[in-house]
Amino acid sequence: MSQELRLTREDVERVARLAHLGLTDEEKEHLQRDLSLILEAFDRLREVLTEGVEPTTHLVPQESVLRPDTVRPSLPQGQVLANAPETRDGFFRVPRILEES
Repeated sequence: MSQELRLTREDVERVARLAHLGLTDEEKEHLQRDLSLILEAFDRLREVLTEGVEPTTHLVPQESVLRPDTVRPSLPQGQVLANAPETRDGFFRVPRILEES
């Protein structure tokens, strides 16, 4: 692993402070080791030859499982309002939730 990617205890303490985390000495040591391993894995990815490889977001082709939008007739207004507890002038009537100023 590149030396510049090895996290120091001070790095971990700074990140913890920025994230407002109170860590014990044991947790700081554990995070220092784990975060250094993560950075090492990213460093190894730099060695992968990607020239000529198309960028992708998915490994397999994705297709929509939704049906296309199509204009269709809607239900008649009377049928829609038939089960409403209360209506007025062809609309649903609902309790007022905002006060007038």
